[in-house]
Amino acid sequence: MPIATVNPATGETLKTFDELTPDGIERRVAAADAAFREYRRTTFADRARLLDRAAGLLEADLDDIARTMTTEMGKPLTAARAEAAKCVKAMRWYAANAERLLADERPPDDDVRDAGAAHARVHYRPLGPVLAVMPWNFPLWQVVRFAAPALMAGNVGLLKHASNVPRTALYLEDLFRRAGYPEGCFQTLLVGSRAVEGILRDDRVAAATLTGSEPAGRSVAAIAGDEIKKTVLELGGSDPYVVMPSADVERAAEVAVTARAQNNGQSCIAAKRFIVHTDVFDAFTERFTAGMAALTVGDPMDETTDVGPLASEAGRDGLQELVDDAVRQGATVLCGGGRPADLPRGMEHGWFYEPTVLTGITPGMRIHQEETFGPVATLYRVADLDEAVKVANDTYFGLSSNVWTRDDEDVRRFVRDLEAGGVFVNGMTASHPALPFGGVKRSGYGRELSGQGIKEFCNATTVWQAAS
Repeated sequence: MPIATVNPATGETLKTFDELTPDGIERRVAAADAAFREYRRTTFADRARLLDRAAGLLEADLDDIARTMTTEMGKPLTAARAEAAKCVKAMRWYAANAERLLADERPPDDDVRDAGAAHARVHYRPLGPVLAVMPWNFPLWQVVRFAAPALMAGNVGLLKHASNVPRTALYLEDLFRRAGYPEGCFQTLLVGSRAVEGILRDDRVAAATLTGSEPAGRSVAAIAGDEIKKTVLELGGSDPYVVMPSADVERAAEVAVTARAQNNGQSCIAAKRFIVHTDVFDAFTERFTAGMAALTVGDPMDETTDVGPLASEAGRDGLQELVDDAVRQGATVLCGGGRPADLPRGMEHGWFYEPTVLTGITPGMRIHQEETFGPVATLYRVADLDEAVKVANDTYFGLSSNVWTRDDEDVRRFVRDLEAGGVFVNGMTASHPALPFGGVKRSGYGRELSGQGIKEFCNATTVWQAAS
């Protein structure tokens, strides 16, 4: 895949970029290694000043970088601004909290004495250069949620971004440079996927984090495992959105539209499978379908647009294949199901797809198991809580989940039994710097954000000291 900015609203290639040569990669890896040897010795206060400065610069650039993201991957401009603002918030949160999160941990005195020590503690040290293989769907946020904790821990970053968001990738390198980070602390590598193996196998690269597809995760995990290097993987999801009889059905349906259509439906943590108790199925379905059908599809630069184009032609065609397969096997299309009939002038060849709701889903359909990366929702009718849990867990993925109920026993059961990295009750899944983010099963392993996220790329060092 060429490294290029292609406007998904029009299909027009705006700019192509040369891929780094092997010599160029070597220079950047060497610079990261040299930078780490010095940067790891900086104080938390030093790092916080740099990250706060980067946050301020990003805040000043917010409108410009939002337009860049919208141009490169098609998210509505309002959503792009919100993404950039979220990055500012996360940077400032880690600048303010990293020292506390990585403070030495001291076991109880009795345990210290039992270990034969006068003093003992756990000290957290950075690992080194971390390779980040990042996707296009949240081209700023996905990177910042890795970079902010990694840099605050004393690591340095090498970013291999998706090939269709090179301007955003280069902006990030420039942002950290302008903030005053030493040369080599954060670098963008304009390379294709074939270069990842060589970079990850380099002895100077300590670890890797990847957000992306399951095949990409398998590849990176296999290489890192062969090299015995730490990885964190977030590989997508097919999140359930369960609605029980005691729920506020009107509110659940309203939020469901946002939960499915956010980011043009291209979000790992977007609700995708809507599992509704039979007692409220008809009422929820009517409201939800009407809400999806009412969304405005069009120019992502228009402030009134709800859903822009998908990021690639292949992505749109793959989504259509999933819908067509389901319909051939008996699924019913309640709204949408194809390309919009009316598109703005100049965007007739853009990669748009209608907000779509399907019902009558059966296990033999591809859409029952495969992730729908676009504004397509599947509806399931269930008889009781046990069936809701069974359907919710009937997926290879386990990233997050959403539950709507006013019954405390329902909540207890869902928290206990849903196979997911998160359970969001009476609200939609969202990430926050203070809360760990990640999944189970084929959604990956490890955690980003929070104290758990910043410790993923640290060496938890046991310090044992005898009495003098």
